Amino acid sequence: MEVSRPSRQVVLFFISLCSSGMWCEPFRYSVPEEKKAGSIVANVLKDLKVDVKELSARRAQLISKSSRQDFQLDPHSGNIILRDKIDREALCGLSDPCTLFSEILLENPLQFFKIELLVEDVNDNSPTFSKNQFLFEIPEQTPINVRFPLEAAHDLDKGENAIQNYILSPNEYFKLDVQIQNDGRKYAELLLAKPLDRELIPQFILTLEAVDGGIPRRTGTAQIIIDILDINDNMPQFEQTVYKVQLMENSHPGSLVAKVEATDKDIGSNAHIIYTFSQAPAEVLRSFRLNNHTGEITLVGKIDYEENHNYELSIKATDGGGLSTYCKVLVDIEDENDNAPEIIVSSITNPLPENSPPETLVALFGISDQDSGDNGRTTCNTEKNLPFILKLTENNYYQLVTQQPLDREETPQYNITITATDQGSPRLTSVTVISILLSDVNDNPPIFERGFYDLHLRENNIPGLLIGSVYAVDMDTEENAKVTYSLLFGKIREEPASSYISINSETGNLYAIRSMDYEDIQDFQVMVRAVDKGSPPLSSETMVRVLITDENDNVPFILCPLQNSTSPSNDLVPRGAETGYLVTKVVAVDRDSGQNSWLSYQLLKATDPSLFAVGTQNGEVKTMRPVNIRDSFKHTLIVAVRDNGHPPQSASATLRILLVDGFSDPYMKMMDNPKGEILQEGDHTLTLYLIICLVAISSIFLLSVMVFIATKIQKRRKLVGSSASNFPGGPNLQDKCVDPNSGTSSQAYSYEVCLADGSLSSEFKFLRPFFPVFTMEHQRTVPAHCSSRRAYTISDK
Repeated sequence: MEVSRPSRQVVLFFISLCSSGMWCEPFRYSVPEEKKAGSIVANVLKDLKVDVKELSARRAQLISKSSRQDFQLDPHSGNIILRDKIDREALCGLSDPCTLFSEILLENPLQFFKIELLVEDVNDNSPTFSKNQFLFEIPEQTPINVRFPLEAAHDLDKGENAIQNYILSPNEYFKLDVQIQNDGRKYAELLLAKPLDRELIPQFILTLEAVDGGIPRRTGTAQIIIDILDINDNMPQFEQTVYKVQLMENSHPGSLVAKVEATDKDIGSNAHIIYTFSQAPAEVLRSFRLNNHTGEITLVGKIDYEENHNYELSIKATDGGGLSTYCKVLVDIEDENDNAPEIIVSSITNPLPENSPPETLVALFGISDQDSGDNGRTTCNTEKNLPFILKLTENNYYQLVTQQPLDREETPQYNITITATDQGSPRLTSVTVISILLSDVNDNPPIFERGFYDLHLRENNIPGLLIGSVYAVDMDTEENAKVTYSLLFGKIREEPASSYISINSETGNLYAIRSMDYEDIQDFQVMVRAVDKGSPPLSSETMVRVLITDENDNVPFILCPLQNSTSPSNDLVPRGAETGYLVTKVVAVDRDSGQNSWLSYQLLKATDPSLFAVGTQNGEVKTMRPVNIRDSFKHTLIVAVRDNGHPPQSASATLRILLVDGFSDPYMKMMDNPKGEILQEGDHTLTLYLIICLVAISSIFLLSVMVFIATKIQKRRKLVGSSASNFPGGPNLQDKCVDPNSGTSSQAYSYEVCLADGSLSSEFKFLRPFFPVFTMEHQRTVPAHCSSRRAYTISDK
């Protein structure tokens, strides 16, 4: 709230008055605690020197100095009213006096008045002790006038309302002496007034009462229990001085060995006896346990007759007063057959060479039994059906020796069970397993997984390509089982096998040294040897055959018509030819094999596609309809030859076909008029020239036939006795055409000409040489109806 300048001057004036001690004395009021809420504490109108109207007009307020708002001011009456019931102990605790500070604020002009409210104590709390009972233990011989301090009671009230006195219940043995502390509080002490006798009165139960000074008085009580302690004037006494017991060895832990008992004529703690071992050695403490309260001796550890035949236990009995007495317990141990025979191996030969001769010492061992008599007598045996036997020596040692030949590959390890049994009751047995490893001797050669390997390799392979692998197993171990591979010396087509194939000496992998051509070589064989690293080394061999797999890497080769001829050949077709007339035949071959060499024929392009057709399988060119006079004189056909490989390879042949009315007339016209111009009737000079040419050509033809026949007869005489491989015809090669014979070592090639079916009239084909003949695996014969007319011999170029 903002204050104006004149108001500030008033405030400063009052502050100066307060500093000088005027009008600043606090108003003091008192209120008893536990007063009900709404009660009037005081009226401030008289002290403030204002009336009710002014108090209300100046908006009087009561402001507490603490967070609690226990009082409020009624501005209409000037009464200070108690808001809530107050508790002095809760507000101020042990502080005295308990004063609450507040201020009354008046406005217009602004004034502050201090208020001090004194909370008066009311006797609303009773004295209390920390416990309801207090226990004292006093020996019966305690002298009189001995003081025993008692715990002081607590009272939250102050002044007269606090504790003023202590009262003890009447008795002739104890009195109460009340004292005052430095802070003014009172406390009490218990004073022994008469000697105590436990046998007469063993216990006292007294009542202590604390009384305050309030009105009405409040009290608090506690019970005092006094136990009279007995004097220890009697010693414990054992029933026996020496106890003798017998105990079977290996008795179960927890078994009762003996029980000692002592009595004491005293009572209480003096009669309470504790049993303990007296100067017991470590083996006694490990094996026996003594119950401190009952005197029972029980077994806690293993009792072994072989370690100790008897035990002597010294027992001390002590009462609560510290008086002690002693006795002895003698424990005799009875023997049992509790020790199995023990097999002690002195030496062992491990590993044992598999070629060890009979009577070779394998192991030497002895048998011991800690028991005595029959319990200590033992027998020893081993398994049957083993190549070993046991022999007993003069000094009671056992020898394990071989009696049969050993084979590590059959049994690499023997686990020999040695069984030792004593003669006790019940009989005890111990078993020891001796593991004998057989060391390897190089007595097994490497063995290939297969006696013969067939490996496949595609032609045109990359040099260094992995073909496959061979693997040999040696039943020996370590160095004796390490196998290396090598190629035996051999030749493939007069060349070393190592120029075709190589082998990895460690893994047995076979690699191709060169790129293979199926048309050059179809398969080859090599011998592989496997050698171990034993001493002496052992080896074995196997045959490896590598089969070359064909790939479609050859383009079909067209034999006829010859495509590289400088002067193109022409086929003649009479204009009167009917449907299906055989014009010519396309012959092609493929050096590949299998389906890669299956050929098919297709007409790609033709001057008149409706006139000619090509057989898909045989390559025969036939008319699709009758030839008429309106058809063009000259026709060009392009025939494609495709194989069946993946991807397919193809070639094409170009055919030129002339339609003629007769053999001589049309041919002469073509020679003289290449552009196809038709001769006019009446041109007698041209006709004469044609006749002369026809006669000349006929003469040359007859001469050529005679030369051809003579040359053929001479060549066949020279080829008698020589081996020749015929060129393989494709699947489309029919009996309509001539197959060439194989050439000699000078690489000369033969060509033959035959007449096609349907041309047995006066029409003839032009003489055409076939393509060079290649040496292939398959062979075909020349059809019988093809007659030889002329032969040529050309170079391999």
